Amino acid sequence: MPNKKSNNKLSTWGKIWRIALAIAVPLGGGFIISLFTRDVMIKFGAFNQPPLSPPAILFPIAWTILYILMGLASYFIWKKGHDSRKKSDKSLVRTALIIYAVQLVFNFAWTPLFFVLDLFWFAFAWLLVMWALVLALIIISHKISKPAFWMLLPYLLWCTFAAYLNCGIAILN
Repeated sequence: MPNKKSNNKLSTWGKIWRIALAIAVPLGGGFIISLFTRDVMIKFGAFNQPPLSPPAILFPIAWTILYILMGLASYFIWKKGHDSRKKSDKSLVRTALIIYAVQLVFNFAWTPLFFVLDLFWFAFAWLLVMWALVLALIIISHKISKPAFWMLLPYLLWCTFAAYLNCGIAILN
């Protein structure tokens, strides 16, 4: 007769499926946004840019890596809640996943705000709110899952750099 602990564990295929889904959500959202904003890198190249602006080819590479890390982090956060029997752990995980979902919406909306609608300063303010959400997620994830915490740090750094670029482009254009 299996003990209660083994009943709570995910099968290998269950883990693979959940990891794939966790990664597919941010990658899929990013892909869908990219379909509506195909020519943004051409537009990015035409802007007067601040120092340290990277070549346009770096952006899809960086975002693919970041979306994979974000998806993995969300899986680790979710798994901690799934494996825990403590109500306080489950509540913290629920809060983290809500923040994750909200910041993901902010993330997906930024590109059309900046590139399609040319709302540079509004996009900058939007990005600052997103940055605060990512920071909150990182702080909470530190209490939940160390791997999730470390996987989200590059995202915060990239958002910081993106805010610098956004502000620089708003000033120069």
